Amino acid sequence: MANNNDDLFGDLSDTATVERIVSPRKRPASTNYVGSRGNKLSEIVGGEVEEKTFLWVLPERCRLWEKHNRQYDLLNENRCKDLIDGFKSQGRQEMPAIVRKVHGDPNYDYEVICGARRHWTVTYLRNNNYSQYKFLIDVRDMSDEEAFRMSDIENRDKEDISDYERACDYRKALDFYYDGVQQKMADRLEVSKDWLSRFIYLANLPQAVVDAYVDIFEVKATHVRQLKPVLDDRKTKERLLKRAQALVTEQAKLKEEGRALLKGAQVVKELVAATKRSSKLKVDSNKPVAEFEVDGKKVLTVTKKGANKLMLTVNIKAGASKESLLKACSDALEKFV
Repeated sequence: MANNNDDLFGDLSDTATVERIVSPRKRPASTNYVGSRGNKLSEIVGGEVEEKTFLWVLPERCRLWEKHNRQYDLLNENRCKDLIDGFKSQGRQEMPAIVRKVHGDPNYDYEVICGARRHWTVTYLRNNNYSQYKFLIDVRDMSDEEAFRMSDIENRDKEDISDYERACDYRKALDFYYDGVQQKMADRLEVSKDWLSRFIYLANLPQAVVDAYVDIFEVKATHVRQLKPVLDDRKTKERLLKRAQALVTEQAKLKEEGRALLKGAQVVKELVAATKRSSKLKVDSNKPVAEFEVDGKKVLTVTKKGANKLMLTVNIKAGASKESLLKACSDALEKFV
């Protein structure tokens, strides 16, 4: 008598193989083969065990879901080293990726909902002398909103996905599935609105601020507490953005010189410090507090005069152009006023 379950996989391509996993809720009492087999059949009928069917497929027949919360192009050997080592040790992928069936696309059979790193790792191994590896998948039928929540649940506590990647995913999902209502989304994800708001704000950081970090893994949701007050104020925001743009150049120079780059906490400290009014610094009266140069020559000196006054002294003999002098004065006012 034919197994009716086999009919479910009659349309699979030659590149896919089937693996059935039976997960018992309790072990059979009998130790002999016939008795054990009978107990298993009884348990399946009685709901004592759950039978899952996984597929082994070629990774190239799977595409990443377009709304996936990982940036696939950022995956590399370092970010997937634990999986690479684990696959080699076990000789196979142990945990199946969760996918959905693709319809109407001749290039793909499935799209990956959870398991982008596993997909990358199998592809990497196949391209590096391990052509026997295939991609283990668990095919599910789910809506986009269900797929989003499934992906979020799997990756929320993982350290190999950045706060910024997760934040960008939340920002898109907010409009896609929850009509832009944060409370509605928070309830669905079973998180607090304040917690969710921090991630949404993180995703909306100006690009200049994100670029000041050397790695998106350095962009933390905890930084929002320090950045939000100064970004929400127009005047301090302008100063912060100007410093952020300068940091991009400084970070690139440090990298070129092989020196240590500023970490995330240092970047935030620099950005927030740039929003402070230097006139509030405690300095001796009548003592120069800043000097500005053009082509290596000092052209402007800023001196504090009392509690609320500054004096700008221009060195007209420095040979600087009128435009350069005006720019130096403008930079001084921007810094202290």
